[in-house]
Amino acid sequence: MSVDLVGFLGVVLVAYLVPGPDFLVVLRSATEHPSKGRAAGLGAQAGLCVHMLAAATGLSLIAARSPMVYDAIKLLGAAYLVYLGVRTVLAARRAARERPAGQVVPTGSEEDPTPEEPAEAGPARGRWRAGFTQGFLTNVLNPKAALFFLSILPQFVNGGGSMTRQIFFLGTLDVLIGVVYWFALVAVTTRLRALLARPKFRCRWELTTGCLFIGIGIGVAAIA
Repeated sequence: MSVDLVGFLGVVLVAYLVPGPDFLVVLRSATEHPSKGRAAGLGAQAGLCVHMLAAATGLSLIAARSPMVYDAIKLLGAAYLVYLGVRTVLAARRAARERPAGQVVPTGSEEDPTPEEPAEAGPARGRWRAGFTQGFLTNVLNPKAALFFLSILPQFVNGGGSMTRQIFFLGTLDVLIGVVYWFALVAVTTRLRALLARPKFRCRWELTTGCLFIGIGIGVAAIA
């Protein structure tokens, strides 16, 4: 088996460095709790595994050649992103209303060395499940991820070998690179949690993230 690893790695790294819906999901989850951020990253890569299996078995080809199937997947993904955005905006506005006027949260003090856990984080198991589900649905409902495995990935395989085996190899490499990238992103975000835990800053952050989710969802739905 011989594949163009250099070219493939270059494309994959560029794809991960360009922020998309999965980037926002992992980043927002990481601001709530590191374990939720890691779970979202694993969920996003699990969604990619579904597209990899579909590409290897030819199911993505059917979806790509059927405008109705493609549009259905696209609209489902767009609706989910808008749902996440609206939910995030509403949560931010609710938190702003509940925060007492003039409340000041001390930062950098020894009495409060770590930010308080958000009330919505919940038990560890539920937090992990929520993060994984959000990451998984974001990528499994992303038709661009399916088309990546269907149209771009095969360009780096050798026609003389088994295309299925090569797609599995490159797809697995893509997933592993993504896991490392998401975990690194979570680690960086965790270092900034003290800043993100400030009520006023967090409210603005949630509003901005929610609007981005809604904007990306509308953009995905509008793309022909």
